[in-house]
Amino acid sequence: MFTLAHLSDPHLSMPEARLAQLLNKRFTGYANWWKRRAHIHVPEALAGIVADIKAQKPDHIALTGDLVNVSLPQEFRRAADWLAAFDRPDRITVIPGNHDAYVATVWGEGLGLWGAYIAGDGEPPAESLDVFPTLRRRGEIALVGLSTGVPRLPLLATGEVGAAQLERAERLLVELGREGLCRVVLIHHPPLLDQSRMKHLTDAKAFQAMIRRAGCELVLHGHNHRSEVSRIDGPAGAIPVLGVTSASAAIDSKYGRARYHLIHIEREAGSWRLRVEVRALTAGSDGCEADGELVFHSGGAPAAAIP
Repeated sequence: MFTLAHLSDPHLSMPEARLAQLLNKRFTGYANWWKRRAHIHVPEALAGIVADIKAQKPDHIALTGDLVNVSLPQEFRRAADWLAAFDRPDRITVIPGNHDAYVATVWGEGLGLWGAYIAGDGEPPAESLDVFPTLRRRGEIALVGLSTGVPRLPLLATGEVGAAQLERAERLLVELGREGLCRVVLIHHPPLLDQSRMKHLTDAKAFQAMIRRAGCELVLHGHNHRSEVSRIDGPAGAIPVLGVTSASAAIDSKYGRARYHLIHIEREAGSWRLRVEVRALTAGSDGCEADGELVFHSGGAPAAAIP
């Protein structure tokens, strides 16, 4: 059995910014953080989630974006230090979210600081977003990372995969499918058609069409800050699409307490059994407890639901 921990949207606490750094889209996001979001995303909650993940000792960790808030250089440096304290680059796969691409940044001062966590197996630290889709193979599990974070106008949080990345992802998923691997797609924005106009994946329809042709066993996303389950069509049946609550959500936040998912993957009768254990922050914010379970078989419907 392979165990994958999935967390997302940690939104590490905001460092102070210089006025010159805020003369762009960052201004509204920076103000919003100190007025509202600083009370939603708290370091104590994130510390409890990380401590529990370490205690559970999963085989690998998937982090689906939004480590930072307004893409300040000092935020990226802080996130690089946080990742280094969390675990090694070969143990954590990172993909960017929209807040990690809030504005255009110099690669070496931004996402490049996490390049070793982004790069695929056997590759040097990522030098641009052109590395996507990325691939990390862990035994019979193939983690395929996509990038949807692109700079947008103020008040917009939409994402886009793009035609070129979709084409490369399709070829990759087909090849991995021929090998009989369990293909887990990591994407920040939920690839669904019923999302907010201000926050949706603009090419979700094209993504779903690609998955109908190529197939995969599981899609993991963040962005909505909630633990949620949906399904999209695949070539052999329904494919589960799982979102997870923000890993830094305060106990009393509007999203509910912080959560992460432990996904236990094993072969069963020629298919894949996916058991998702929801782990939620305890009232004291010093650890986590079981908070529901969801079971899938590849190409099938869930046997239970996330509460």
